Amino acid sequence: MVNTAVQKTAENGMELALPEAIVRALDKRSVVLVGMMGAGKSSIGRRLAARLTIPFVDADSEIEAAAGMTIPEIFAKHGEPYFRAGEARVIARLLDSGPSVLATGGGAVMDPHTRELVGGKGVSVWLNADVDVLVKRTKRRNDRPLVEKIKELMPLREPFYALSDIVVHSRDEPHDTIVDEIAGALAKHLKLAASGEKQP
Repeated sequence: MVNTAVQKTAENGMELALPEAIVRALDKRSVVLVGMMGAGKSSIGRRLAARLTIPFVDADSEIEAAAGMTIPEIFAKHGEPYFRAGEARVIARLLDSGPSVLATGGGAVMDPHTRELVGGKGVSVWLNADVDVLVKRTKRRNDRPLVEKIKELMPLREPFYALSDIVVHSRDEPHDTIVDEIAGALAKHLKLAASGEKQP
């Protein structure tokens, strides 16, 4: 019979070793979170970055800082093609600064150039949330047209989200539970053994 205290210590050691092993295996690549607004990319992303002890970066915030205006202002003044081109440039710069946990805007992966960048310099994770969860979370923003927009955009965007390396179901569970699932999926994707070392 295995001594439970020894077993617990071993499990705790593995818990500590796995994030380090994930970061080593990522090398310069970033973990890129994709999905609809309300999927939890920022809130879950911050916790995941803390778990892996790498920076968290929000692409939308970086775009607004670079442009000196909000995203709705960029859309209104310059239109979507201009915004997507700028978004691709910002994401390229952020990916070159990896590793990090990078939260992207909901439409980022619709752009072929951005998809190519993410595929080459990142490990993409789709936070796949059901429409009722998205609606509930975006209702808190008091923006009813946004809710209708989500329902309209989901079927257009999901085929592109589905191209991600990893899919994790974002739902009404503690964020740390989702972070655990992402870490486990990253370990599997990066071919890490339970010991935290890369499999041959």
